[in-house]
Amino acid sequence: MVSLIGVSKRFGDFVAVDDLSFELPRGAIVGFLGPNGAGKTTSVRMMLGILPPDSGRIEIFGKPAARAAHQRIGYLPEERGLYRRLRAIDAIVYIAMLKGMNGRAARRRGLALLEEFGLGDFARVRIQGLSKGMSQKVQVIASIIHDPEFVILDEPFSGLDPVNQAELEIVVNNLAAQGKTVLFSTHTMEHAERLCDGLVIIAEGRKLFDGTPDEARELLPPRALIEAAEDLSFLSMVKGVVRVIAPEAGAALWEIELVPGADGRALLAACFERGIVPARFEIARPSLREVFVHLVGADGHGEAERAA
Repeated sequence: MVSLIGVSKRFGDFVAVDDLSFELPRGAIVGFLGPNGAGKTTSVRMMLGILPPDSGRIEIFGKPAARAAHQRIGYLPEERGLYRRLRAIDAIVYIAMLKGMNGRAARRRGLALLEEFGLGDFARVRIQGLSKGMSQKVQVIASIIHDPEFVILDEPFSGLDPVNQAELEIVVNNLAAQGKTVLFSTHTMEHAERLCDGLVIIAEGRKLFDGTPDEARELLPPRALIEAAEDLSFLSMVKGVVRVIAPEAGAALWEIELVPGADGRALLAACFERGIVPARFEIARPSLREVFVHLVGADGHGEAERAA
C-alpha cells in the first residue's frame, strides 16, 4: 500500500528525516511513534505530497506519491482545522466535496456517520458550539467520509475522554477490517498496545524500529516476578538468569531478569528443590512503553542502535 525508500528531508542544516524506509501493508494498523521533533509530521507531509523529499522515493498504491492520489487518502492532522461558524454536517460535506464526493451523497453519509459517532443531535450545531471532543469527532468523520483506502491519523485520541477514545478505537479497527491501511501517530502507548499490527519508531529522523509489537517486546529481556518471604538470591545461579533484583525492605516481590526465550520453569524447579513455594509467580513481558524508552532514551534522542 505505502512504501518509503531511503527518504531524507533537510531544512537548511537541520536534518528532519534521515534515510527513512518502511512499508505499510494493506489492511494493517501501524503506529508511527517517536518523541516530539522526531520527524513524524514531516514524513506524513511527504507522503501527502505537501513536501518533496530531498532524496529517496515514496510510493503510494504502487505509484509515486502525488496529489492525484489524495482522493484515496484520509488525513486527520494534529492541528485541527474546521471552520468554526459552519454547522457540523456542513463542515463534513464541504471537506467531502473537496475529496470529489457528490454533495447530496456526502450529506447522507455524513449524517449517518454523525449518528454512528453519537453526534446525530448535533448535526446542525456550529463547530464553535461543540466541545473539543465533539469537534475532534467531527474532524475524524470528515477524514474518512470519502471512504479512503489509506488513512493517516495524527494524534487522533488527543482531547477525547476514555469513552470516546474507546469508540474511536472501534472505528480504527473497523477501517482495517475493511481492508484499509491505517497509520496513526500517538504518544499514548496503551493505544498502540491495543490497536497496532505494526510499529515504526523514529527519533531525530532516524528509524529505530520497524516490526510487530511482539518483535518490539523481544528487544528487552523477559522478567519473572516471584513473591516469597525467603531469600531467592540463589536464583542467580540458574541457567538463563541475567540478574536477580531483591525486593525493597518490607516487601517480598523478587524480580528476575531472564535471557530472551527463557520460560521461567527452571526458576520454579530451583525454588521447589529448596522447599520454597512462591505465593506468586509471573512471567512479565516488557510493555511497549518500556521498549519505547529503551529505544528512544530518556532524552528523546534515540541513542539505541538504528534498526536495519
